[in-house]
Amino acid sequence: MWIFYALLSALFASLTALFAKIGVKDVNPNLATAIRTVVVLILIWGIVFSRGEQEGISLITKRNLIFLILSGIMTGLSWLFYFKALHDGPLSVIAPIDKLSIALTIILAFIFLNEPMTLKTIAGGLMIIGGVIVLIL
Repeated sequence: MWIFYALLSALFASLTALFAKIGVKDVNPNLATAIRTVVVLILIWGIVFSRGEQEGISLITKRNLIFLILSGIMTGLSWLFYFKALHDGPLSVIAPIDKLSIALTIILAFIFLNEPMTLKTIAGGLMIIGGVIVLIL
């Protein structure tokens, strides 16, 4: 089932990029990011409360909270830079460059989470990097 969710994530990420590129035209990228963030905040908290999942807050450890806060900061920075890039450049090149995060994530998962680095994983990461290089050049 996780593959289905991952594919949905890719679909919605693609639509996110498309709608963001259209929405950021003639708008300050930081303002656009702030508007998007408020929408995400309302949407996610609405889902949490509608499903009664807010009660899980008491189960969050200090370690969980620290890493979730760090993740939120990284997400915010990523969005700010992404929207600035979208404001100034072509989506068809920016989106693949942004997806270099996949190759970086593979490396970071190997280093910090001890996840396996298989030949398949290495080949896939190198193909992503190669594809981005082709698009940039």
